[in-house]
Parts: sequence; structure tokens; C-alpha cells
Amino acid sequence: MLMRIPQLSDYRMPAEWAPHLATYLVWPHNLDTWPGKFDPVPPIFAQIAATLAHFEPVRILVRDTLVIQDVMAMIRACGGVGGEPLRTDRIELLPIVTNDSWIRDYGPIFLNRIAPGNDGPRQIAVDWRFNCWGGKYGACNLDDAVPRRLAEHYGYEAVDADMVLEGGSIDVNGAGTLLTTESCLLNQNRNPSMGRGDIELKLRSFLGVEQVLWLGEGIAGDDTDGHVDDVARFTGVNTIAAVIEQDPADVNYAPLQDNLARLHAMRNRDGNPFRIVTLPMPSPLHTNQVRLPASYANFYITNGAVLMPSFGCAADEVAQATLAHLFPDRCVIAIPSADLVWGLGAIHCLTQQHPLPA
Repeated sequence: MLMRIPQLSDYRMPAEWAPHLATYLVWPHNLDTWPGKFDPVPPIFAQIAATLAHFEPVRILVRDTLVIQDVMAMIRACGGVGGEPLRTDRIELLPIVTNDSWIRDYGPIFLNRIAPGNDGPRQIAVDWRFNCWGGKYGACNLDDAVPRRLAEHYGYEAVDADMVLEGGSIDVNGAGTLLTTESCLLNQNRNPSMGRGDIELKLRSFLGVEQVLWLGEGIAGDDTDGHVDDVARFTGVNTIAAVIEQDPADVNYAPLQDNLARLHAMRNRDGNPFRIVTLPMPSPLHTNQVRLPASYANFYITNGAVLMPSFGCAADEVAQATLAHLFPDRCVIAIPSADLVWGLGAIHCLTQQHPLPA
């Protein structure tokens, strides 16, 4: 149900590493998203779903009931993780029609109640507006309706934020700090009537954050105008993993160095510097002479694992070792993503967490 919650200050968006109730996926169906390369994509989704199910429930949106049997067969073919059987009891296929599969950007963003003694629900979801990354592609009305459709199906309460925002454009530490980029949130193709101050006020009001930290630009090939989940991610309350490019001749070198300098200058809410850990950029990937937005920052944190995109280059091992060091209580599982990123996104873009209610 869609409603207005009067005391949003009692709620806060948890960090991605907080316990999950489930993960949402949208089974791929839009051939235009991976033009000429769609066939390898469903098996990768099946691998993602089977892997996630080992650690937590997976709720997969499919276009209709007719495909459910085929989708489950493809997931079953992947088997379980670590020699254990596939957890089919944790996989739910839900017929909800969508325009595309990037649920990170149009799915619900959940907030948990932090104020004791509040009579409101333990958890609410925020329904942000979705305009297809600044109106770059075709219809997105079905995607924009997903938070309401899910709220109706699962019975959670949702609040309308009345602002365009994609989930991949923000990252939070669960303790009141949010990280984003100027190139995306300040772009006039989202909320042209809103300035930086207006946007910060909305983020504070509807995500329960007190501190908004701004990076500059995203990476080359990113059609989202620079989502932060390809650039820098919180891996702890005071730790941020940031991608850097070692080659000064590469198009990503200068903007990522600028972001790194900004990160080192930032201070947390206590006035202390963050711990900044760097991730490499993978070797450049191109398709038809188009630079693809491949980044190890596009990982997804589950209850017991981190799913990391891999791209078939030497930097894969470095990135996996770095993430393993950052998440010692989780295993880091590499998901081959060179074909996924032809659709201009990877693991984090395709997932949306439903945190366990507080």
C-alpha cells in the first residue's frame, strides 16, 4: 500500500551488509538491453539466483506465469554452492511485468525504524520516481510501478518521495552518511527544479541520513550519468572502497583521481577521516568500439557472501583478494560479467536488497 508516514525522522536506510530478508531480481527479457548478446545473459542470471539462494531468499520478478517453469529449470541446472544442493525453497518467482531488469534503480528502498517506542511500522519502503536515467530510453512506466506492485503483494507500507532517484546513485553506511556523485544527482535530466540543497534535504528526509558526501564524475561508458556504485562503496561504517585507474592515458584516470582526493578529504560525522581502500579497474572492455562501464565496485553484499563481477583479466584476482580482506566474515564469489556489462550494468545494478526489519 502507498501511504505517507508523518515521522520519517524515525527511520533510516540500513547499510547493504545489514541482515537481509530477501534479494529482488528481475529475470531478463528485454532484448534491446543486450543487443546481439542476449543469449549468454539468462544463464548468468540463473547463476546469480542460485548463488544468492544459498545465502538468503530470492524473489525473482518474471514477465508472466508462462516462463516460470523454464526459469526454474535454468536455475536448477546451476546447482548449489560448495557442493550443497540448490535451495529451491528460497526461490520465489513472481509474475510482475517490467520494462527492464535493472531493479537496483527503480525498486523499493527500505528504511528500518530506529526510534524506540514509535507506534509506526518497523519498516517502510520509499517509492522514488524513475524516469529511465534522465529519459534516455523508451517507456519505463512498468518499472516505475514496481515498488507499488511489490508493496501490494507483500503488504509492506510505502511512502512516495516525489523525486527522481535511482538506487545505484547512492550508497549509505547505515549510520547516517550517504555517498553520491554530482554528475548524476545534480544532472538537469532528473530534477531540474531542484538544487543541491533541495536534493540534500530530500535525501535526509526520506533516507534518514544526516551527512551527504559528494564525489564528482562516474566512469566512462556509464549511461546513468555516473552512478556511485561503479565508483566508490561503503564496506564498513568508516571504510570506503574506491576504484582507481593506474594508466594516466586512460579516460577514467583523471576523474577517479579526483574522486580519490575528495574521499581522502572527507570526514565522518565524528570529524575523523574515512579509511579509504582502493580497488583496481579491470582491463578496458569495448563492444563495437563502445567503452563499457566495467567496475569491481559493482559488487553486491548478501547475508553470507559478496558477489563480485569478474571480467576475465588479471585484476579480477586483485579485486577478489581486496574484497575478501574487507569482508572477512563473508566469502567473495566471482560472477563472470563481461557479457552482463554489455547491457551497461553488472551485479549490483541487477539486485535490490530487502533488509530484515529492525
